[in-house]
Amino acid sequence: MNSSKTGRMRSAVTVVAAVLMSVSSVVGSGTAAAAPDCAAVGGRSAVVAKIPGSALEGLAVDASGRAYVTDIVSGRVYRIDAPGQPAYPIAKVPSGGGGALAWMPDGTLLVGYGADPRVFVGDLVKAAGIVRLDVESLVVTPFATGLSAANGLAVAADGTVYATNDFGSLIGRIGPDGSVDPAWARFPSANGAVLDAAGQYLYVSRTFVNPGVSRIPIANPSAPQSLLNLSGLDSFAAPDGLTLDDAGRPVIPLNAGGSVVRIDSPGSTCVIGTGTRLTSVVVYGRSEQGFSSGRLFGAGFDGVVREIPGPTA
Repeated sequence: MNSSKTGRMRSAVTVVAAVLMSVSSVVGSGTAAAAPDCAAVGGRSAVVAKIPGSALEGLAVDASGRAYVTDIVSGRVYRIDAPGQPAYPIAKVPSGGGGALAWMPDGTLLVGYGADPRVFVGDLVKAAGIVRLDVESLVVTPFATGLSAANGLAVAADGTVYATNDFGSLIGRIGPDGSVDPAWARFPSANGAVLDAAGQYLYVSRTFVNPGVSRIPIANPSAPQSLLNLSGLDSFAAPDGLTLDDAGRPVIPLNAGGSVVRIDSPGSTCVIGTGTRLTSVVVYGRSEQGFSSGRLFGAGFDGVVREIPGPTA
């Protein structure tokens, strides 16, 4: 990446971080978070890794309990072998910073890119894309181009991929044959993305426009269903990269609000964890070691990876 592109991307990251920090000072830690605590909440989050100077956007955990994060400042992908261990770079995306992460059925890791000022006009220029990373050989290969953005990624059992843009309105779809539809659905400010176990719904957080959480029927993407609507000061809480627990309930970080909440039913939430300001994405661990099953982890724009104590997955 040339120096001018790097400068523009760093400026964009700085602007986004400054906005979130200023919003945080207004919102405080109690928004959306006026909801009751979930049962068996364990307390405030704990730092398990930190990458100075980074702004973390993607987080994924493999079957061996190793965590992977992306930095939208440098475009690097980092691996962390276990909580408390150092993070080290294993790959770099082609341009525009590292975006969301998602696992393909064959065990390779998808990495979104295009997290630079172009996301603001992503629906017009479609300059974002996705690469595929083999986490064992560390080989990076092209996967898809021509997307509005890849702020959120979700993968179906057949290898179909969905990609979102929180600064635009287009959700892209990449078919198992590699075909790219950059406008599979029109849904303003879709950010985090995750599919339910049956592959019937794409759950998305709505970050900037009509903030909240929705699920989009795969069979009828023009008929989204809202599960959470944020209003008043809560509308500045910035819901971000969500996941689902074992019961299929959405778990969402409010990166400006400083908490992680769970949706138990439409409009009904409880607080899983606090002390998570600027957390951009959450995932549950896997395997019996490292970032292990039943434990919730988050990564943030402050370069920190946290464990969020609370109910098991």
